[in-house]
Amino acid sequence: MIDSTGNTVSTGLNVNSIRADFPILQRKIHGQNLVYLDNAATTQKPNQVIKSLTDYYEQTNANVHRGVHTLSIEATDGYELARSKVADFINAPRSEEIIWTRNTSESLNLVAATWAENNVVAGDNIVITAMEHHSNIVPWQQLAFKKGAELRYFAHNSDGIIDLEHAMTVIDERTKILSVTHMSNVLGTVNPISELAGRAHDVGAVIMVDAAQSVPHMPVDVQDLDADFLAFSAHKMLGPTGIGVLWGKVSLLEDMPPYMFGGDMILEVTYEDANWNDLPYKFEAGTPNIADAFGTGAAVDYLSRLGMKNVWRHEQDLTAYAMERILSLDTVKILGPKDPSMRGGVISFIHDSIHPHDLGTALDQQGIAIRTGHHCAMPLVRSYDVVAAARASFYIYNTKSEVDALVNGISETEGYFNR
Repeated sequence: MIDSTGNTVSTGLNVNSIRADFPILQRKIHGQNLVYLDNAATTQKPNQVIKSLTDYYEQTNANVHRGVHTLSIEATDGYELARSKVADFINAPRSEEIIWTRNTSESLNLVAATWAENNVVAGDNIVITAMEHHSNIVPWQQLAFKKGAELRYFAHNSDGIIDLEHAMTVIDERTKILSVTHMSNVLGTVNPISELAGRAHDVGAVIMVDAAQSVPHMPVDVQDLDADFLAFSAHKMLGPTGIGVLWGKVSLLEDMPPYMFGGDMILEVTYEDANWNDLPYKFEAGTPNIADAFGTGAAVDYLSRLGMKNVWRHEQDLTAYAMERILSLDTVKILGPKDPSMRGGVISFIHDSIHPHDLGTALDQQGIAIRTGHHCAMPLVRSYDVVAAARASFYIYNTKSEVDALVNGISETEGYFNR
């Protein structure tokens, strides 16, 4: 519950205090206070993260690993400390299971190009849901084409809830990998990963989890989920752009070949051959994104101080309020679960007479930032017989008054188009 001043009362977050940490929230857009509701695309960055980047470049800038001078040692220590923080954040058993990548998309591609490339053969099948982001469709499509494998989808109902019974039949003895979103970036649906993991393991398959929309917003424990691989991006959880995470069970990672070749991922090179470095460095060729690892560590610190249970309660409370307010408009249809407790802070909606791009442009004139389009989930959006949808998505610094601004903005836009 959020009181009239914007403070969260029952969820443990003081939103006014949080908002003070985000310089960009002081901006005015077209003369209006910024209302930023595009958090599923990327989140804003607090002073603590921005400062960590500045401090790195001003005080510590050096390449990591093998350097014996002070700056290199400091950079290496900070880089590896950030890896350990991420491991703790998702309850990974070992920090060497954390692989730095550029983003969730690269993490998914890494698994497709290494583990799946080595294990999927003709006649096997790969299983995903019908609500996946393009990054969790296209790599598997391409692998299926290459290997002569079958790409299977299991269904969800009109409310965006997967048919678990159907999923259990789609996953069979020829399934090698199940790759599924933890939370849909369009529907907001939170999928039952542990149940799906159990079925995958029963038939000898592995499960890859796209957690880009879950790790930033709710407590995620890779051991409780019983996942084999899990991927997410720092920029969706207060961190910098250009850095992401692949977590994998050490037993799987050790058997996988490198994804790229070059410096730091090698143990020894001769003119005739090369041997690969230990985990996690086998998958981190070349100079890594050191500064943004520092920034990711700072983002993890920030969220850990708030408490992910508090973050999740705040977003569920805000989402329930937003759904009630948006559905008060007879002209708007919401995609995804009707029950707010079954979804995260993502609400995609369709207006019955205003194109999403027109609506997004009109809201921008009022200082309100939402996302419009197919949200990198074109097959899913088209399955609702539309080519685009508007999407509002929430985070720790959003308030009910901003939800009110969104709903009032939609009403004002309707008035303009109906003149």
